[in-house]
Amino acid sequence: MLKRNAGVTTINSDFMKHPPGFAVLLCVTLIGMGCKEKKSTMTEQTNVAPPVAPKVPKKLTIHGDTRIDNYYWMNDRADPRVISYLQAENAYLDTIMQPQRELRTKLYEEMRGRIMETDASTPYLKNGYYYYTRYESGKEYPIYCRKKGSLEADEEVMLNVNELAQGHAYYHVQGLQVSPDNRLLAFGVDTVSRRKYVLYVKELETGRILPDALPDTNGEAAWANDNQTFFYTRKHPETLREERILRHKLGEAPDRDEQVFMEKDETFDVDVSRSKSGKYIVIRSTSTLSSESRILEADQPQGHFRVFQPRQKDMLYDIEHLDDRFYVRTNWQAQNFRLMECPLDKTGRDHWKEVMPHRPDVLLENFEVFRDFLALGERRNGLTRLHILNLLNQQDHYLHFDEPAYVAEIGINPEMDTKELRYSYTSMTTPNSTYDYNIETRKSELKKRQEVLGGYDPVNYVTERLYATAKDGAKVPISLVYKKGFSKDGNSPLLLYGYGSYGFSMDPAFSSVRLSLLDRGFAFAIAHIRGGEELGRQWYEDGKLFKKMNTFTDFIACAEHLVAQQYTSPQHLYAQGGSAGGLLMGAVVNLRPDLWHGVLAGVPFVDVLTTMLDESIPLTTSEFDEWGNPAHKDAYEYMKTYSPYDNVSAKAYPNMLVTTGLHDSQVQYWEPAKWVAKLRELKTDNNLLLLKTDMEAGHGGASGRFRALEKTALEYAFLLKLEKGN
Repeated sequence: MLKRNAGVTTINSDFMKHPPGFAVLLCVTLIGMGCKEKKSTMTEQTNVAPPVAPKVPKKLTIHGDTRIDNYYWMNDRADPRVISYLQAENAYLDTIMQPQRELRTKLYEEMRGRIMETDASTPYLKNGYYYYTRYESGKEYPIYCRKKGSLEADEEVMLNVNELAQGHAYYHVQGLQVSPDNRLLAFGVDTVSRRKYVLYVKELETGRILPDALPDTNGEAAWANDNQTFFYTRKHPETLREERILRHKLGEAPDRDEQVFMEKDETFDVDVSRSKSGKYIVIRSTSTLSSESRILEADQPQGHFRVFQPRQKDMLYDIEHLDDRFYVRTNWQAQNFRLMECPLDKTGRDHWKEVMPHRPDVLLENFEVFRDFLALGERRNGLTRLHILNLLNQQDHYLHFDEPAYVAEIGINPEMDTKELRYSYTSMTTPNSTYDYNIETRKSELKKRQEVLGGYDPVNYVTERLYATAKDGAKVPISLVYKKGFSKDGNSPLLLYGYGSYGFSMDPAFSSVRLSLLDRGFAFAIAHIRGGEELGRQWYEDGKLFKKMNTFTDFIACAEHLVAQQYTSPQHLYAQGGSAGGLLMGAVVNLRPDLWHGVLAGVPFVDVLTTMLDESIPLTTSEFDEWGNPAHKDAYEYMKTYSPYDNVSAKAYPNMLVTTGLHDSQVQYWEPAKWVAKLRELKTDNNLLLLKTDMEAGHGGASGRFRALEKTALEYAFLLKLEKGN
């Protein structure tokens, strides 16, 4: 399901120009230009006036409460004033950051220089072929390859994305699925960054792209066993909700595709996949709190799907097939989930038999089935664990890891008949590593470790695990990394990252890019705040709906703890969050603007009330269980207490860099744009406030492995500018 984590509108080139008379309405970035609409706010670092957006009051009334939104006009992407304003903000940022131009270039080259440009992933075996992804020096995009039967066989290039992407400012491929007979490749392409993919099919022997081109999909296909039929998800053209499952037969026009399922409940999304065994096609409907699966034998693509277990309020489950049974992970009478099994012909809940019971202190996150064993991905005390259940002797054991903070996850394991589990391991000091674990010898073999160019040595860095005390006494974990020699005297810079939504856990993984901050004296910390699932399902429940304020006060408590322990001070403390984490940034700068010297807010979800009242916007209806439905008065009143846009007031705010993408489908560009405009209107300080809009990208930023580094270089240059005071 899409979250604020990640019809297509093409901006007319005429809209890229200032319309007649627009200069009267908008003060743009020109040295010495005055603005009659608002007294110019000059930064201490420059004499350049920032853009000031025109105010066009709009009354928004519900439940007897009226909000005045002076920047509601920005919601219309077809309004040429919008493009002019975004361009003016980009020009202002370029002017302010001009002194850091060389630094940004150096940071970019430094981060790129750590990347092994000619590289390949660890091959995995599936249906007689070894599959892997490789990159070539200087190229932005991956090359998807395979070898038949042996790693010594000739390479077959399935898809060279560098060739496909030529002529496109943005290009993203996902959902590669090879047909059961290994002849055809289905894949999705997005060239706008709205996450609306066109599905294509390629003949792997001839290289020919078939005329089948299916629009408005999520980029995924599930092949039936006849190698001629596949099932796919069709999105709503406006809300982008994944709402329908269609059946496509090769050679037929898309408008002839039969709808096999329509998800009528607008709080649910739907997708379709193929079971690991290849025996079943599975349709899964999901909301935040409930789910439902439908199954069809892959040998009978013209058949009818049957409900596995009817949906029930507050009950989630997911399934996988193995031989004569299904395994079911569910939170039914098990808040942290448990593992069940049932016969193939009796899949209702009354026939579920417990395999792994519920444990109050262990969250069962996922599982993988093999012929002779099961692998469980678990989480305890905020750390991931790998748990092996031997199906032959009914014994179980865990893999052991020594670092205080790390991430161990089940990897790509498409084969059933194997004694080995492919898993990944990383920490804040250990580069991403791929292992094969033998369940009989209980030994791990390192297959590949991310190579970091430039002489990286993990012994020069330190990682720690700390705990802050929240407002209500809860202990909030903090993962921390810094280079040896870091001074804990309150004078060192520290960047604190947070998310805290949807039950997504922010794990302490390695980042070669981050070294550019650590080597310049920064510490980097992750606040594992409520709203995530680091400490189990209750940790998530305590950070959503009417408990959402815990997410923000937890983050503040982590910051205060780091200051109290003299890792940093408010003069050197910086905060970062993106998407729903951008909501976090907006909330904490309203609650405690004095605590931060600078803030990085990426694609921030800040206009919570207006967005959640508009069911035509992507994600709105599917997220009522996360944020609440403000059509209900009690939810509206609570959400209004923290909605960042609604709580901007006349006071001093920290230095801030806000980033967004014009084509963002998860958090529409106008939320950060309006937020920045309102901050400019009301803030009483002379601190920096910058807005950068990528006019060619969406929620995930630029496509390509190198172009994305440009945004990071900008963010790091902003932090270093603030830290140096110039």
